[in-house]
Amino acid sequence: MSNKLVNTLIAAGVAAASISTVTTAHAAENEKCYGVSLAGENDCAAGPGTTCAGTSTVDYQGNAWTYVPAGTCETTEVEMMDDKKRMGSLEALERDLPEA
Repeated sequence: MSNKLVNTLIAAGVAAASISTVTTAHAAENEKCYGVSLAGENDCAAGPGTTCAGTSTVDYQGNAWTYVPAGTCETTEVEMMDDKKRMGSLEALERDLPEA
């Protein structure tokens, strides 16, 4: 192998390790919070009827999640609907799911 190829492979390995560290740090600072996303603003896979980011179809869809700062999900209040106080959840909710 040439020195140039070896150096390129080493640089690619270092870059991949750096990205992995940043992603892990980001995940440690945030948590998935279900039921707080507005329609079309969820972060990723939200269960049946959705595939990834931006695919929730109703506000506060129970199976749609958004990343929030760690420790804040369950105290996150969302707009009152049906005169009920609504909070975020660390697990998918059975509320506000779109009709099949």
